[in-house]
Amino acid sequence: MTGAITRVGLLRAGLFFLLLIAIPLLGAPGWILNTLIFTIMYAALASSWNLVGGYAGYPSLGHVAFFGIGAYSIGILFSDDVFGGFVPFLVLPLIGLAVGLLSLPIGWVSMRTRADVFAIVTITLLFITQTLAFNLKSLTGGAQGTSVAPAPFGVDHYDWPFYFVMVILLAIAMGISQYFRRSKIGLSLATVRADEDKAHGVGVRVTAVKLIAFGVSAGLVAMAGGAWAYYVGFIYPQFAVDPLITIGMVLMTFLGGRATLWGPVLGAFILVPTQEYFAQAFGASQLYLVAYAAVFLLIMLFLPRGILPSISERLQRRRDVGAVEKAAAQAVSPSKPGTKVAVQQ
Repeated sequence: MTGAITRVGLLRAGLFFLLLIAIPLLGAPGWILNTLIFTIMYAALASSWNLVGGYAGYPSLGHVAFFGIGAYSIGILFSDDVFGGFVPFLVLPLIGLAVGLLSLPIGWVSMRTRADVFAIVTITLLFITQTLAFNLKSLTGGAQGTSVAPAPFGVDHYDWPFYFVMVILLAIAMGISQYFRRSKIGLSLATVRADEDKAHGVGVRVTAVKLIAFGVSAGLVAMAGGAWAYYVGFIYPQFAVDPLITIGMVLMTFLGGRATLWGPVLGAFILVPTQEYFAQAFGASQLYLVAYAAVFLLIMLFLPRGILPSISERLQRRRDVGAVEKAAAQAVSPSKPGTKVAVQQ
């Protein structure tokens, strides 16, 4: 079955996460950890978005609404005290569960549409959430924003708890993604993505599997939003419900490869450091956005289906060509001495 767990896959994942765990332990400087926190966060966000936009084929452009809800949940709950520092992290699963359940009626309504219309509906969700964040001043602080009580972690290792929480969120998102790939849910979502009407015809519970993907994806995104809010400390509507966050999820997933396990992660580890580098190189001129877009366009021109699927297809074509050439060579090669050749009379 496609997506089945193999020893090579487990070894790859194990080495990847061991490397992530080892980086701070080996004394990486603060600026590297800061960049990695946002890189890993976007990898988790892209992997979560991939459950809906990749496996189900529903390109949600409003997922940052759930990111903002998760962020404001932490801001509202821990504006005065973080109770030792680790309690906000322990609350993240509850926030994810609550937002996931909240998203189900939203998903049920929006997923009655398809393709471009679905994308427009989800964009509407984004702007509704942002408008509420600006206007519900008693909860969100409006344009003035709200703050989270500072974490009482030591200066030398202040980033470590946030870093490891982001690693855990990425591991959860990838684990769920892998489960989707090798389960009946994943097979059902692939059928929906290919042809939803035929999926209905063959007995797939289309509405149920779509809502599962939507709810799980929204909950994971909300958890990442909560961790982000605790890390940055200040929450403003224009940043917590920023359309660029959704664009980042989408671009990273498309760059690495939709409906793949490692594609969104690869896309995040390429685009986030690249964006950071261009932002420092070009400064406040905003030219870094042009360079950032150029890198993405070049990759999409040469690898239109994303990096991993395009590479996989090219390797498969080479193997197929090699197999054909080998078969042709065997067909025209002379028979070995001592072998009998049957001649048709």
